[in-house]
Amino acid sequence: MVKEWGVQAIAAFADPAFAGGGAYGALRFGERTRAAVTLNPGVQDGEFAFRGELLGHLLVNGRSARHPQLYALGGVAGEAGPATRGWLVLGAGLEARPGGRSGWAVELGVGGGVRISAGFRWRRFPPTWASPQ
Repeated sequence: MVKEWGVQAIAAFADPAFAGGGAYGALRFGERTRAAVTLNPGVQDGEFAFRGELLGHLLVNGRSARHPQLYALGGVAGEAGPATRGWLVLGAGLEARPGGRSGWAVELGVGGGVRISAGFRWRRFPPTWASPQ
């Protein structure tokens, strides 16, 4: 099983909007499927808030070590702050080198308004994982 961790910045443009940044962690259950959790302190309406997400990702090519790859994402998000709410999240992402040891990722979708995210991820592969070069 591939383990991933990273950092990200996220913004969701609902009313009120949320902006923050925090931690990302994920497990891949196969070459193309991943379950991810994000924990993001931030601000909402000028006050402290917190956003957490539990997302599933479907990667086009999870072993690509050379080129950016697309992935679909879906799941749930919740915010606690001046406005405490939850949403379904749907979107798409672009990830640099999902078969490499690290790389950037950007996402665009909906879930608490228009949702954008950018971050950097590190990966630990099992010894049996043979990434094509």
